[in-house]
Amino acid sequence: MAKQQERQIIDVPDFMTVRELAELMETSPIEVMKQLIANGIMASINQQVDYDTAAIIVEEMGYVARPLREVQEEQRQAELEAQRPKWRKELYANESEEKLLRRPPVVTILGHVDHGKTSLLDAFRHTHVAEGEAGGITQHIGAYQIQYNDQTITFLDTPGHEAFTAMRARGAQGADIAVLVVAADDGVMPTTREAINHTRAAGVPMVVALNKVDKPNANPEFVKQQLAEVDLTPDEWGGDTLVVPVSAKTHEGLDSLLEAILLVAEEAEIVANPDSSAAGVVLEGRTETGRGPIATLLVQNGTLRRGDVVVAGLSHGRIKTMFDERGREVKEAGPSLPVSVMGLDITPEAGDRFEVVQNIKLARNIVAEHHEEMGDEEGGAAAEAMTLEAFFQRMQEAEHKELLLIIKVDVHGSLEPIINSLNNLSTDEVDVRILHSDVGNISENDVNLASASGAIIIGFNTQVDNAAERAAASVGVDIRTYTIIYKMIEDIEKALRGMLDPVYEDRVIGVAEVRAVFKISRLGQVAGCYVRDGVARRNAKARVIRNGRAITDNLNVASLKRFEEDVREVRSGFECGVGLEKFSGFEERDYIEFVVRERVE
Repeated sequence: MAKQQERQIIDVPDFMTVRELAELMETSPIEVMKQLIANGIMASINQQVDYDTAAIIVEEMGYVARPLREVQEEQRQAELEAQRPKWRKELYANESEEKLLRRPPVVTILGHVDHGKTSLLDAFRHTHVAEGEAGGITQHIGAYQIQYNDQTITFLDTPGHEAFTAMRARGAQGADIAVLVVAADDGVMPTTREAINHTRAAGVPMVVALNKVDKPNANPEFVKQQLAEVDLTPDEWGGDTLVVPVSAKTHEGLDSLLEAILLVAEEAEIVANPDSSAAGVVLEGRTETGRGPIATLLVQNGTLRRGDVVVAGLSHGRIKTMFDERGREVKEAGPSLPVSVMGLDITPEAGDRFEVVQNIKLARNIVAEHHEEMGDEEGGAAAEAMTLEAFFQRMQEAEHKELLLIIKVDVHGSLEPIINSLNNLSTDEVDVRILHSDVGNISENDVNLASASGAIIIGFNTQVDNAAERAAASVGVDIRTYTIIYKMIEDIEKALRGMLDPVYEDRVIGVAEVRAVFKISRLGQVAGCYVRDGVARRNAKARVIRNGRAITDNLNVASLKRFEEDVREVRSGFECGVGLEKFSGFEERDYIEFVVRERVE
């Protein structure tokens, strides 16, 4: 068993040619063919063999075979785990696993304008909300729930990636799953690509709704090809993106889309502890005459009850009344349920996190702390801005270091070479990850994405919109514009070098030969030396070499004297006295090497 563990592991795909198998093992194809013949298989050099056959040959040639698909699946799961939103981990950080139960998924709708986002939401509302209740949804609270196959799904009915990203920029995230709506008669548009990049940056799984398939000029296959080009390969083409043809107008495919959402939700492990204190996100806030501040809260963990004391951003209060989306008064709201609440002192902002606390006094103290933090942030916005210069300090504690970039250029011809050049800067220690790239001016949407994700915006031969400039100054996003590609690459390289863990190595700066040994009462043993090479330095480390072998290492220099005077250094060709801390075993003809530790660039 021990021997097998020492053998090299070869990752073998499901099918491969004899030549490819030989290359994997770094051996001759003839050797592989000999092994195949010995096992009764006649195969030419370009003939394919399956995994089972290849595994036999790999084992017989002294290696251990492992299915490549298993390795790829492990990598995929690791990537999914890394992308899992931080807010979700924080919500459940203190919960024991046995108390976590599945909760209904919360779904947001994204996509290009006029591709049918609002129509799709309306279609769900009128087909899957119980009869008599759909018409009763008169109270707009920013979300509603539907029932499908005895399962509940919560939809956020504020479509658009701007709202989605604005919520992330405030440190929260309402959606567990994003449905990307793409019109079958129009295809992938610039806004579609923007929505895709915003969703990926949030680490939220995506389902594609291929809408308007009922139209005579619909071309679903062409749109699927466009989706594949932006790395959303349909599952029917061997990819991992569920692409569902639908029609919001005729309601065709709606059930299939809901099944796809539930399937993705099952894989995403969307859970909550209903017995915990409630926490979640503010979907909307408004003030009504005669009723005061009203907030729509989406419970993401725990159960919210009437009478609970809530802190939501800079607002707080005791919940007096709660209403569901049909305007019915409810006493409690469990995970994934949206409710309108009354009782807060001021109107919170969409995207604020909320939590239940023990009492009003504690709530006031927390809000006071939030006010202080807000004041500090406003006072020190420039210091906390996301700049290339600040990346070194910000990334020192990160296990996996990433430089996130948003790229905007003037023409398509510049986009690909710039992206390729930047991707080539990635190393084993630091990744360059491009969240979004497109042609055009730098917009406020770009700033919102950068703010929510901690990214830098790079512009090449392009302008910055006035709104984008104001937004960037407000939230502290670094925008860099260039007209020369090599200057841009040079700046990114410098940032990456700053993000790398420093590498140090020892350098011998001097060697001294011991020619006499003296015992001095207050100093102990001192070596009378002749500096043969370089320089003997007081603040260097020292090691003693005897008969070509180091007998000590990393010792402090206790004393360095030239005649009777203490000196900092003695150069080659001069004599000196050397004392080392915690060492008194000098012999004549020993050598002392003086060593400094330097950072390797």
